[in-house]
Amino acid sequence: MDLHVRYEGDDDPDKCSARKLARFDLAELHRATRSTPPGIVLNPFADQALSPVDAPSAGDGARHSRLVALDCSWETAEREAFDLQGVHRSLPFLVAGNPVNYGTPFQLNTVEAFAGALCILGEQSKAEEILGKFSWGHTFLELNEEPLERYADCADSTEVVAVQDDYLAEE
Repeated sequence: MDLHVRYEGDDDPDKCSARKLARFDLAELHRATRSTPPGIVLNPFADQALSPVDAPSAGDGARHSRLVALDCSWETAEREAFDLQGVHRSLPFLVAGNPVNYGTPFQLNTVEAFAGALCILGEQSKAEEILGKFSWGHTFLELNEEPLERYADCADSTEVVAVQDDYLAEE
């Protein structure tokens, strides 16, 4: 899957996981909404959760073989900012492993969002590849090993939400 980022540039460039992915040619940054290609848009405000059903199949066009994320500060993330073309999906309950938001549910940085989505869509090795560029990358997979496996085994979004509800009930 190709990784694309609508890059706002409003956070610390030294800590920006999207910029680091781009430096390693693992993601493409886009400075404008209109230049960002359509795909599966990772949107925390989406009505439907990402599930294995969203994985591209052999008959899908390029649109479904792209993951698109918005890289912006959590302080400025608003529903209107996610006006990107494509199929919008939210990520289910996952815990951040990065040093800034370590242990915080739903506060993933861009590489963690991509990695979580890739695991759910059956692309574990690609998730490991992109997280391998970060000293703390393995921590994200370790913290979320069980939920990622359970989400990847779901049949659809409804099942993903049911699994998520199990974790939220424990919080």
